[in-house]
Amino acid sequence: MALEASLAQLSIAQVSAEGASATKTLVFKPKTAKTAVPVPVVVVALQTTQTPAGAIAAAAGVKEPRLAKEDLVQEFFGVAPKEFSPASITKEHAGKIKLLVDQAITETGAYELSTESAKASIAGKDLIGYLQSTGVEIIPVDFSAAPAPTPAAAAKKAATAPKKNDAALDAKLIGVTVDKFLDFPGWYQQILTKGEMLDYYDVSGCYIMRPASYAVWEEIQDFFNKRIKAMGVKNCAFPLFVSQRVLEKEKDHIEGFAPEVAWVTRAGSSELDEPIAIRPTSETVMYPYYAKWIQSHRDLPLKLNQWNSVVRWEFKHPQPFLRTREFLWQEGHTAHLTFDEANEEVLQILDHYASIYQDLLAVPVIKGKKTEKEKFAGGYFTTTVEGYIPATGRGIQGATSHCLGQNFSKMFNIVVENPEGPDKPKLHAWQNSWGLSTRVIGVMVMIHSDNKGLVIPPRVSQYQAVVIPVGITAKTTEEQARAIKEGAKDIEATLKKAGIRAIGDYRDNYSPGWKFSDWELKGLPIRLEFGPKDLEKKSVTVVRRNDSKKYNVALDDLTTEIPKILDQLHHDLFAKAKEAFDTHRVVVENWDDFVPALNAKNVILSPWCGEMECEEDIKDSSAKRNDDEEEEVDEKAPSMGAKSLCIPFEQPELKEGTKCVKCGKKAINYTMFGRSY
Repeated sequence: MALEASLAQLSIAQVSAEGASATKTLVFKPKTAKTAVPVPVVVVALQTTQTPAGAIAAAAGVKEPRLAKEDLVQEFFGVAPKEFSPASITKEHAGKIKLLVDQAITETGAYELSTESAKASIAGKDLIGYLQSTGVEIIPVDFSAAPAPTPAAAAKKAATAPKKNDAALDAKLIGVTVDKFLDFPGWYQQILTKGEMLDYYDVSGCYIMRPASYAVWEEIQDFFNKRIKAMGVKNCAFPLFVSQRVLEKEKDHIEGFAPEVAWVTRAGSSELDEPIAIRPTSETVMYPYYAKWIQSHRDLPLKLNQWNSVVRWEFKHPQPFLRTREFLWQEGHTAHLTFDEANEEVLQILDHYASIYQDLLAVPVIKGKKTEKEKFAGGYFTTTVEGYIPATGRGIQGATSHCLGQNFSKMFNIVVENPEGPDKPKLHAWQNSWGLSTRVIGVMVMIHSDNKGLVIPPRVSQYQAVVIPVGITAKTTEEQARAIKEGAKDIEATLKKAGIRAIGDYRDNYSPGWKFSDWELKGLPIRLEFGPKDLEKKSVTVVRRNDSKKYNVALDDLTTEIPKILDQLHHDLFAKAKEAFDTHRVVVENWDDFVPALNAKNVILSPWCGEMECEEDIKDSSAKRNDDEEEEVDEKAPSMGAKSLCIPFEQPELKEGTKCVKCGKKAINYTMFGRSY
């Protein structure tokens, strides 16, 4: 099919060829075992971009890629190599090919596609959008990254190169230099560090929370503390050390954490007689003392919470906030006389967690129950709030509230006399544990932020508004400049008195434009610009960070209008995130549709039989693999196959005779599956 006809059939509009950058689309065949089916590597790049085999091999994770022969291109794509174009890639190729896209191709550009018989120009957003719609995983590649020069060459270059002025270098370094949708890990790292949320530490997997991120955590602490204290929960602090004997008392529990436990084995130059563990969680730390303190049913319920840090060591791929060796969290541990009391609290806490995400962070979540395979080790059942990251199409666990049943109380002998009388058998306490960590900050950042930097929802942002004097030039009189600066400071003071977290930027060594970019990078919800016209009109210009929407607000109305603008910003962030989640949560009832839907960045709601073997089969069957070699397994890494995320509390109607999406047995519920962090 001719290129123009292919684009028309795919509903891709052509644009003017004027200014469009020429591209090339190449197919490579990597070295493949004789008994294995080859996995072609498709490269879409600018015509001027060099695409060396070494860079292709490294990006695709293959060996010795060479230009594919005509028979392979014909077999996989149904066209001759000379007629091959991005339009030749379809949903049928999901999971069967590797697709590398030059990072120089962006959504804002226009690009010329060409075959031997035709040429056509389309918008970058349409090109990238179409490739994403096929469900084929896109691997962004920076082909411009050259090998490091030899010391001699570097010295020669340094000696001859002209020096850049500091301001130009500053401007280059301050902004985000990678695209969120082309290099998500690189983008995420840049906005966190350049936005001053965190810094890297010299122990792998550990990070420094800077004031901007810790302020978010403090807002969450204040919000949650008010709610749990109203439930009768009290805060406390237990030691971070736990003896090996106590840690290993609950077998199922420690087996779940054993690979992650960090041990202290030495004190100075002396070996300890018994290794001491650093808590991965505090059940075994706290429950011996629950047994000591709970002597009667009148001592129940006992409701304690800790704000602390825990250490979970064994993993290979740390990610800031999401997967770190040490992290901050809260962990609540409660003991109750009856199951009904424990069950009521589990669900109440889950509602509070959902409220943190939705009412503070503007992040939509789904409430549900974990499967037996995914529940807390040693627990009775686990409830969860699950989120969705649109840029990667992955689900993410937000927080969990566990009913531990009586397992731990039997192990630690947390027993009370029966309130019905001494002739009745003693009762073991029903226990809960529930926790939420600084992972919430990572979820918030990944969902809302953009290529300009962070976008922090106003209810948790360290500062909600920045006031910036503008319009002061060489022609501005000294009196007028002073009036503008003083007016800006008055606005800042007014906002603070109204309970709005405001800051003024009065640095005179940076231009207003530079300041705008700086605060956009840091994600402040709104910017207030105050210049000569504003001084004259007794008003201020307000600009929203998330969409650059502008308002003119009279100075007399600041204390009433600014809170409204901040609230509307929160609601708009939530609505945008909810729309993304809702449109990428799809019902799939046939296995043939499961993996293509997964590859299209969806989480999936499917009828399921409830059997663990089937759950494992779903994950294995939906995973992507190399055909000629096994990949290193890291159980805690982001999953390639579809894990069960939760059994949502809100269920579609399960019609009589509905079969499990994978094994065909009778379905007992709809379960949400997805690739996840």
